[in-house]
Amino acid sequence: MSRAATVGVDIGTSSSKGVLVTTDGDVLATATREHAVDRPKPGFVEMDARIWWDEFAGICRELLSAPAADGVAVVAVGVSGMGPCALITDDAGEPLRPAILYGIDTRSTAQIERLTEEFGGADAIRERCGSALSTQAVGPKLAWLAENEPEVAARRRRLFMPSSWLGFRLTGEYYLDHHSASQCTPLHDASAQDWIPEWAHDVAPWVDLPPLLWPGEVAGRVTVDAAASTGLPAGVPVIAGTIDAWSEALSVGAQNDGDLMLMYGTTMFLVNTVPEPVTSSALWGTVGALPGTHNLAGGMATSGAITAWLRELFGSPGYPELIALAERSPAGAGGLLMLPYFAGERTPIADPDARGVIVGLTVSHTRGDLYRAALEATAFGVRHNIEVMEAAGGRIDRIVAVGGGAQGTLWTQIVSDVTGRPQAIPSLVVGASLGAAFLAAAAVGPADIDRWNPVVDVRSPRAEAAELYDELYALYRGLYVRTAETAHALADLQRRSASLVLAG
Repeated sequence: MSRAATVGVDIGTSSSKGVLVTTDGDVLATATREHAVDRPKPGFVEMDARIWWDEFAGICRELLSAPAADGVAVVAVGVSGMGPCALITDDAGEPLRPAILYGIDTRSTAQIERLTEEFGGADAIRERCGSALSTQAVGPKLAWLAENEPEVAARRRRLFMPSSWLGFRLTGEYYLDHHSASQCTPLHDASAQDWIPEWAHDVAPWVDLPPLLWPGEVAGRVTVDAAASTGLPAGVPVIAGTIDAWSEALSVGAQNDGDLMLMYGTTMFLVNTVPEPVTSSALWGTVGALPGTHNLAGGMATSGAITAWLRELFGSPGYPELIALAERSPAGAGGLLMLPYFAGERTPIADPDARGVIVGLTVSHTRGDLYRAALEATAFGVRHNIEVMEAAGGRIDRIVAVGGGAQGTLWTQIVSDVTGRPQAIPSLVVGASLGAAFLAAAAVGPADIDRWNPVVDVRSPRAEAAELYDELYALYRGLYVRTAETAHALADLQRRSASLVLAG
């Protein structure tokens, strides 16, 4: 007798990951494809969407050919992906240019300023949409396209994110999930949970806005052509997915009031579930991934991206070697302090021209010190976000860690030490692909995430580290203020230097 299973695939910033999971939560197989984003200019971060489909199809074929897949019947498919992104296609769903990625792409600062003024100011936009305009929002990116690439706007016509475009490729259905739409500020009304036609017309009249579905709703079924490309059975239901961080939260059961999902990845993401809509000038108020839920969210522009950068600078040693070196570095990294703003910063400072800073370097410092300083910098950023989150009205009763960086103990321990808060560590930190598979299972039958992914450990803060990290955190908060003017001048110089290189 065959075992029923679901496939979940997530398209992330640095890799695509997939899982094959039985409907009672046994992970049968996993698959990964690494990739890189394109950075054609300072502040520009893009990706060719065709890579998403190629990797998705390859992952599906690998999962279904795994020995553990023998005798398995796939009953549903789930997809999630990085976001909010802006992928513009023609009517047939063919991409007209590379997708513009989420808040790490900072090209639309001029459009943010203009649209904020046109729509009555940041407070008016936040009241209606849940968030003010920032580099995270899709609307200014669409306005940038209209102003800078009118040939794309002329061909228009459809707006996708990674999860919805893959869903379209699988089913032929055009849609977007409610949560992703809530990050398309200023096109979406958070209270009405629908598009704002008049604002959408002002920003991007050339885009046909997609119908909205809740994550987990069945969007369509795998077509014969898609089945031939992926190995998935034709006719199997495909659920509407969502943005990866929200799928990650679902994968660890962090969707109850007072839960905070802390995602350790290329970027660091925080999603706090709140009983009523909460807005903040420094954070993002969004519709939740499940009907009737609301979130207050934050995101750092870099976290794991910094450790990857250091690894490359150090000659690409293995991460286990670098972690071992960092473990030998004392708390405080031997007197090093880093600002993790290597791609600007999203929350809570919303400064696309912020830049990375390393202070305290001497010839005595080691690779381990630098690597530990990077981990501590991201922990200080998490603490800053949590403090702003609670000041805005969020309530944090439980923190659950997820993502690749949560697999070891050092990074999560540093974050608990810096924040003074315990973190629940679930059995599986696979992340968003597991959340997508879970949503798919829940769409076709009962599924219990606590059974799929129980908590197996708790990372508790160490009292002996509190005083030192409190002192360093105060220095961290002051360092940005003291260096911001210089960082902004250097960011401008970087843009001008890039222009000269391109012109040459």
